[in-house]
Amino acid sequence: MFIDISKSDKSFKRQAAAILYAASKTISPDSWPSFKSAMKEVTECCRREYICIGLAEDDELLAWAGLRPLYEKITWELHPLMVMPSRQRTGLGSTLLREIERIALKRQVLNIFLGTDDELGLTSLSRKDLYDHDLFEEIRHIENFGKHPFEFYIKNGYRIIGVVPDASGIGKPDILMCKRLQ
Repeated sequence: MFIDISKSDKSFKRQAAAILYAASKTISPDSWPSFKSAMKEVTECCRREYICIGLAEDDELLAWAGLRPLYEKITWELHPLMVMPSRQRTGLGSTLLREIERIALKRQVLNIFLGTDDELGLTSLSRKDLYDHDLFEEIRHIENFGKHPFEFYIKNGYRIIGVVPDASGIGKPDILMCKRLQ
């Protein structure tokens, strides 16, 4: 069942923070280093003009995602999309992504943009000076050494549109992705 986290009780917001805190450890450990920082992010995602939905089973939140305007009301940023670690790779992320895209289409959003950091050296774009390489060639031949989520997004119709070298530190790029909805 899908829920609107911004309109839900505090229990779902706390569960969203717990999922964010736990799930980020495997991909972006410096982003939300404490439950308090994760709770602050959930609160931000629940702003009235944003979309913040979750996928729940009974009273247990399994996954959640936030979507916020980036360029007026045309292009919105997916931030974040998190699935409970024990339920990852079960299709919940794709189901949640399709629902948030459906809601975005109703609001006449044209594009969804996202950044997916590589802080842990999980892709061939990390641990090198991308300023000294042909960036477009590096993107064209990107490899996934671990379980980096860029492949999840590609399977769901997103494309790599660029990279921010050293976004999270030397050799830790942010992979920029986007999908046209309409």
